[in-house]
Amino acid sequence: MALTVNDVDRFEASRPRLQAIAYRLLGSASDAEDAVQDTFLRWQAADVDRIEVPEAWLTKVLTNLCLNQLTSARARRETYVGQWLPEPLLAGDPMLGPADTVEQRESVSYAVLALMERLSPNERAVYVLREAFDYPHRRIAEILDVSEAACQQIYHRAKKHVAEGRARTEVGEAAARRIVGEFLDAATSGRTEPLVRLLTDDAVSIGDGGGKVPARATAFEGAIAVAKFMRGLFKPGKAKRNLVGGSPEVYAATANNTPALVVVLDGRVIGVMCLEITAEGIAAFRSQVNPDKLERATRRWAVSDHGEPLLNAF
Repeated sequence: MALTVNDVDRFEASRPRLQAIAYRLLGSASDAEDAVQDTFLRWQAADVDRIEVPEAWLTKVLTNLCLNQLTSARARRETYVGQWLPEPLLAGDPMLGPADTVEQRESVSYAVLALMERLSPNERAVYVLREAFDYPHRRIAEILDVSEAACQQIYHRAKKHVAEGRARTEVGEAAARRIVGEFLDAATSGRTEPLVRLLTDDAVSIGDGGGKVPARATAFEGAIAVAKFMRGLFKPGKAKRNLVGGSPEVYAATANNTPALVVVLDGRVIGVMCLEITAEGIAAFRSQVNPDKLERATRRWAVSDHGEPLLNAF
């Protein structure tokens, strides 16, 4: 049955919410777009006049598509080259979804998206639908075809796993820019000590090059090891300029509601480094340099007001 204009409009009204759900579930903007498009194809094939609550129907179809994709994605990531990190989204990207509450902002933070990789597909779905979109357990249970009691147990288990992985910290935009500036000053000082003072004792640095850009296969762990790596990373050198094809600019920005450094070369985003800030200092650096995961960031960068660069790197 062909869709009417009204049927298409009803789907398009739900698209932003569906994309935001899919991105949180999959950690990939391109995969989220594919999942939403597959949901549209199922909407197109359905007898939509008999669907009593389109929002619920669409959410159920999308969630189950994402659950299937998560299962296969786990197998693919076992052969992924190096560390796997989510695709970062720059401030203002509509796929970030709702950000009215602390829980909503946390659910799409780079740190939490990385931590959610530890959850089972069902745990991830329950956590996202409850924390970010405030779905009642009854509705989530219907989406996943489980009992409401089981849904509540899954949620508490998932929330515990995420809470154990990090300390929640709200950082305002002005404070984030100041922290990023302090970090860059320390990183370009040529000395390790100023960097160590900004880091927590158990700080880590993780990079995702996807086998396409050089990135360490294992994380740097501990303040001293991370500080030495950052000192070397920001040390100018001809070899680095040759590697990236020029001298990139570094900007202070926000990605996934997280203070970040965005590295840009000739208008193309070639790296996004998200900083996890705690009361004790910077606890983690998560750097995405896989070009396949930076295409959306580059498009967003081209239409955003990003101010002046903080420095020219390398």
